[in-house]
Amino acid sequence: MITWLELIGKKTSSFIREMGAVIIFLGQTLRWTVSSPFYLKNLLKQMEQIGVNSVPVVLTTAISTGMVLALQSYTGFKRFGAQSLIGAVVSLSMTRELGPVLTGLMVAGRAGAAMAAELGTMRVTEQIDALYTMATNPMKYLVVPRFLASTIMMFFLSGLGMYIGILGGYFVGVKVLGTNPVTYINQSINNTQVEDIWYGLIKSLVFGAVVGLIGCYKGFNTEGGAEGVGKATTGAVVVSCMLILILDYFLSALLW
Repeated sequence: MITWLELIGKKTSSFIREMGAVIIFLGQTLRWTVSSPFYLKNLLKQMEQIGVNSVPVVLTTAISTGMVLALQSYTGFKRFGAQSLIGAVVSLSMTRELGPVLTGLMVAGRAGAAMAAELGTMRVTEQIDALYTMATNPMKYLVVPRFLASTIMMFFLSGLGMYIGILGGYFVGVKVLGTNPVTYINQSINNTQVEDIWYGLIKSLVFGAVVGLIGCYKGFNTEGGAEGVGKATTGAVVVSCMLILILDYFLSALLW
């Protein structure tokens, strides 16, 4: 009978091995990123699939978040007569926190799962092994374009999410709740520094790298046929989202 100490030991050992494997996978990915040949066509294709095709979900998430944030802020600030601060709250929240984090979570759920499923299917159907027989490095051909595309496009998606979220907050704050538009805009501009925007975008680069890395790692190391593909897809989304939330705290503490 397995005791609770043995169970903890096995879980800890498994976690450490998994972390080591991810770090090695990251090192190999970075190594092949800066070496030739460069598959530009694959990179552009992945930028479209990961970035362009994620625009609708990012826009929906961002505008709804900005609108709800303005509505809730107005409700709370009205008690203290501080409705004029709605613009500052929405702007700072979207640029420093909600923009990059929510974009990362949405892209992880959509593109991260797709990467894991696609690579997992290729693994169990031995298409990845076939690349070796054709003298093509699967890491270079499959992983690097997805990793780079995820990192690059998350930067632009987060910037778009920030902008749309602030517009959504403006619409609710000014058009629906009747806040003075000049005051709203001035509060947003005066209380939001350029550093706030850049720090949010730096976060997005890290989150994009996490989504690309975990999605590719889970898919590349899939085992067990169709069931394994399902587990890899689920694992990619769960681990990516957890890492985004954990890293968000440490990046916030480091940058601010």
